Amino acid sequence: MSLYEIFIIGIGLSMDAFAVSVCKGLSLGKIKPVHMLKAGVWFGGFQALMPLIGYLLAGLFAGFIDQYDHWIAFVLLVLIGINMIREVFGEEEKLSAEMDYKTMLLMAVATSIDALAVGVSFAFLEVNIVPAVIIIGATTFVFSSVGVKLGSVFGTKYKKGSELAGGLILVLIGTKILLEGLKII
Repeated sequence: MSLYEIFIIGIGLSMDAFAVSVCKGLSLGKIKPVHMLKAGVWFGGFQALMPLIGYLLAGLFAGFIDQYDHWIAFVLLVLIGINMIREVFGEEEKLSAEMDYKTMLLMAVATSIDALAVGVSFAFLEVNIVPAVIIIGATTFVFSSVGVKLGSVFGTKYKKGSELAGGLILVLIGTKILLEGLKII
């Protein structure tokens, strides 16, 4: 998997955190640079940590299922993508203006669970995990920081669109991995 593909996955994974950051910016109203920094560090940090954990856990049993790795990556990425798309049409989430440790920890974990599954798929695809987690974490840091600012300026206008785009990106990448594994492309 190329660094470009990992960057695209990073964009897809960051969409949940971006959407939450936009809502956080909306609920905060007037923001300060520290608000953008907090969102970036929390969301970017967890988006980097979770694929690493998934990669390390999957490494324990990757040798047993090498012949199915493309199917596993496909199923995980498509399920994550479909879930993100489904959330677009679900009930609107209510977010508070709080940015304390407990609130940010819960939101960072909730928005990065999908990155754990991506880390598992990375182990099967033998992705170099260090650049991957750096790219994913940095991408999410930027998207989350900018999301807080955009939320304070524009509100929730782009929340659903960003989640939909992120879900579609993950479904398409999962499909590409499957087609490559089946030697179709």
